[in-house]
Amino acid sequence: MRGRVLAVVIVAALAGACSKPSSGGADQPAQPSEPASAPAEPAALSDAQKKALLAELPAAYQSADLDNGQSRFVLCKSCHTTADGGADMTGPNLFGVFGRKAGTKPGFAYSDAMKASGITWDAAQLDAWITKPSAKVPGTKMTYIGMADAKDRTDLIAYLKVATSAPPK
Repeated sequence: MRGRVLAVVIVAALAGACSKPSSGGADQPAQPSEPASAPAEPAALSDAQKKALLAELPAAYQSADLDNGQSRFVLCKSCHTTADGGADMTGPNLFGVFGRKAGTKPGFAYSDAMKASGITWDAAQLDAWITKPSAKVPGTKMTYIGMADAKDRTDLIAYLKVATSAPPK
């Protein structure tokens, strides 16, 4: 019985991690932005392309475990997509997030706090954000409590770099 209750609590916590609203509020989009047609599944990047993208990050991220990063992203998938042209959900689509000023992705209704944050997303900013979003940007709509493990954050950020970037030429 205790195990069943614990399982229900864990599932409820994961499902509510992004606090998806039941109806759009003043600072929520009326409907998620859907692309005109579903984005094509991107071709898998070669190891050389992944290595080139990781080389754009600080040294600590260049030897990250991308498989672990992908498994850490499972928590994020309930609110975010990563594919080029992917839908905004409760959170914005993350394709092209590196180098983008926070709160500026067209078509997504950000909190005033995020729009005023002055953040430009890079590995260090993402690390601080993923650690505890509410501490990085007080007043954010994102209710994710954060990821304490530094290695998991490093792996997740490296995975995001690969998953949200155009293939290098």
